[in-house]
Amino acid sequence: MKWIAPEWPAPAGVRAASSLRHGGCSQGAYHGLNLGLHVGDEADRVLRNREQLAIALKLPQSPFWLSQVHGTLAVEAGHGHLPEADASFTHQAGVVCGVMTADCLPILLTTMDGRQVAAVHAGWKGLAHGIVAATIKAMGTRDLMAWLGPAIGPLAFEVREDLREIFLSLDQAFDQAFTPKGPEHFLAHITLIARMMLIDAGVNPDAIYGGHWCTHDQPADFFSYRRDGTTGRMATLIWRHLDA
Repeated sequence: MKWIAPEWPAPAGVRAASSLRHGGCSQGAYHGLNLGLHVGDEADRVLRNREQLAIALKLPQSPFWLSQVHGTLAVEAGHGHLPEADASFTHQAGVVCGVMTADCLPILLTTMDGRQVAAVHAGWKGLAHGIVAATIKAMGTRDLMAWLGPAIGPLAFEVREDLREIFLSLDQAFDQAFTPKGPEHFLAHITLIARMMLIDAGVNPDAIYGGHWCTHDQPADFFSYRRDGTTGRMATLIWRHLDA
């Protein structure tokens, strides 16, 4: 099994990974390591995939999964119920924060001292609604490092004028994240939008890493909802090591 290990100078004790679709036992449209129980795949296959990932990454416990709704709620990760939220954070060692994506942008955050970590699901709706600022506010600090995971790239995400106007209504500076593609159509750069929002929320630009994968254009490595419609989900995870 392969996965992406973030290249960032995270504090000692912080662990993180972003899954690829390699390995796993899902078939058909979900072929590979599908980790989403909500997309129509056979549940037993998904659960086996999750178990394989946990073993490969030596996770201290099962990830704290979310029921993602493209909103702005960031919750403290723990055990039990599946909250409707789009980010989770924790101070506790051994608790695994995770989000699932298939074109949306996963963002990982850690404080500079490594005592708090978070995972954020940032599609265009979540970004427009303010999930980045909401998560940082919930964490209670701007002394953060960020890693931007695999998402649909700036040459693949074609949108209409109305979506662009949503972001311009927030800040005209977001115009730089949209490239004209034809009458009332643009190519959107959601990773750039997220980077700008992280900076606006107080994260040092020099402490933002990653963001150079395109899920849409790499079918061997990534699931992509926009490319395939019916498809699986990758997971992006972060946790504090038990000895940290």
